[in-house]
Amino acid sequence: MITMTNSIIKILPESFLIMSIILTPILSGILVTIFKKKRFLEIFSVLSTAFILFLTFFLFLYIVDFKKITLFNEFFYVDSLSMVVLLLISFVSFVSSIYSVNYMGKQYQDGLVDDKHLVRYYQGFNIFIFTMILVPIINNTGLLWVAIEATTLISVLLIMIYVKEDAIRSAWKYLIIATVGLSFALIGTIFFYYANIHDPLSTVQPEEDKINWTNMLQNSKLLDPMIIKIAFIFIIIGYGTKAGIAPMHTWLPDAHSESPTPISAMLSGVLLNCALYGILRFHLISSGSIGEEYSANLLVIFGLLSVAIASFSILFQKDMKRMLAYSSVEHMGIITLAFGFGGLVGIYGAILHMINHAIVKPLMFFANGKISQKYETRAMSKIKGIFTIMPVTGVMFLIGGLAIIGLPPFNIFLSKFMILYSGFSSNNNILASTVLIILLTIIFIGFIRNLVMMSFGKPKTQIDNGELGTLSIIAMGLLVVFIIILGMYIPEPLDTLINDAVKIFKVV
Repeated sequence: MITMTNSIIKILPESFLIMSIILTPILSGILVTIFKKKRFLEIFSVLSTAFILFLTFFLFLYIVDFKKITLFNEFFYVDSLSMVVLLLISFVSFVSSIYSVNYMGKQYQDGLVDDKHLVRYYQGFNIFIFTMILVPIINNTGLLWVAIEATTLISVLLIMIYVKEDAIRSAWKYLIIATVGLSFALIGTIFFYYANIHDPLSTVQPEEDKINWTNMLQNSKLLDPMIIKIAFIFIIIGYGTKAGIAPMHTWLPDAHSESPTPISAMLSGVLLNCALYGILRFHLISSGSIGEEYSANLLVIFGLLSVAIASFSILFQKDMKRMLAYSSVEHMGIITLAFGFGGLVGIYGAILHMINHAIVKPLMFFANGKISQKYETRAMSKIKGIFTIMPVTGVMFLIGGLAIIGLPPFNIFLSKFMILYSGFSSNNNILASTVLIILLTIIFIGFIRNLVMMSFGKPKTQIDNGELGTLSIIAMGLLVVFIIILGMYIPEPLDTLINDAVKIFKVV
C-alpha cells in the first residue's frame, strides 16, 4: 500500500490535503452567503462535504502507511488518533448535508424557516464543520481549546435557528454550561503548560513550543506530578462538560432536542468525540507523567456515572429526541469507561465504539426527524405503526435501534463485547464491569419497549402512507450499510488505523 500512497501523495501532497480540508468549508460558507438561492445552498454544502470526505480518505491512506504528519513546524499534527476523529467528522458531515436537503426543505416548505434563516443554517453548517476539523489537527493545546470553544459558539446559533422560545432557552443553557465547563478546561491547559515550562529542559527548548501537545508528551516524565493531578481534574471536568459526561451533561438533552435534526446528528456523532479527544490527549500526558492509574480511575468513575444517569433517564423518557440525547450520554460514558479500563482490547474497543456510535446515532436522529415530521409530534406515546406508514424509514429506524442497544449482528455489539471483555479481564475492573452490565440491561428494557411500541401497532390518527424525501433515505441507507459491515468485518486499513491509535496509548 505504501507504493500506492506514494503515488497519491505525488499528486496530492499532505500539505495540500490538510489545507484543502480546512479551507473547503470556509469557501462553501462564503459561497452560500453570496448565492442565497435555496438550490445553491444545498448544492454547495453537499459538494463541499463530499470533497472533504474525498480528501480525508486519501489522508487516511497516508496516515495508515506513514503514521503521522506534521506541518508548519508542527503547528498541524495528525496521527492515527487524530485521523479517527477527522474521518468521523468528514463522514457524518457528508451524510448530514445530504439529509439536510430534504429535512430543511420540508421545514422551509412548512414555513418553519424562511429564506434568511435557511441561509443562516447553511452558513452555520459549514462553519461548524470548519471548527470541528480544527480540533484533531491542531498541535497547540491552547488553540485546541479555542477550536472546541468555537464549536460551542457556532452550534449555539444553529440550535436557535428556529427562533422559538424553547430553542433559545436551550441554546442559552448550552452556552452558559459549556462555556463555564470549558473555562475549567482552559485552567487545566494552563496548568499543563505551567508544568512544562518549569521542567529542567526549559532553558533548552523554546517556551512557545511548550504548549504543543507533542512537546508536553515528550517531557511528560519531567512534569511536576502534583500539578498534573490537579490539571487533569480541571481537564476532565472542562472537556467532559462538552463531551456530555455526567454530571456535567445537563445541557445536552435540551440542546439535542431543540436543534435541527442534522445538527443533532453532528452534535452527537462527532462534536462529543471532539471534546473527548481533548481529554484523551491530556490523559496521555498525565499517564506519561504519573502513570495511567490516576487518570484512568477518573475516566472509569465519570464513565460509569454517565451510564448510570443515562440508564434511568432513558427508562422513563417520553420524548423520542430526548431519549436519543440521553443515549449519547450513555455511549460517551461507555467510551470513557473503556479508555479507563485500558489494555489492548479495552482501548481498541473504545476507539471502535467511537466509530460505531458516530455511525449509528446519526441514523437514529435522521429516522427520528422524518418520523417526527410525518407524525407531527416527538411524543413516543403518539407514534404507532411506523412500519405501516413509513416502511423503509421504519426498517432503518428498527435497525438503528437494535444497533444502539448492542444487539448482533450490528456494529455496536462488537465494540461493547470488547469493552466488557477488557473489563472482566482485569481484577480491578470486575465490579465496574458488573455494574455496567446491569445498567445496560436497564437501557435495553427502556429502548426495546419504545422501539416495539412505535414500530408496530395501528396509528392513533389518520396519516397518509409514504416516505419523506429520497435523499434522506439515501443518507440513512449509507449509515445502515456501514452498521451492518462493521458488525461483521473491520476492513484492514481501518483495523490498521485503530491498532496504530492504540499504540499511541503505549499499549502493546
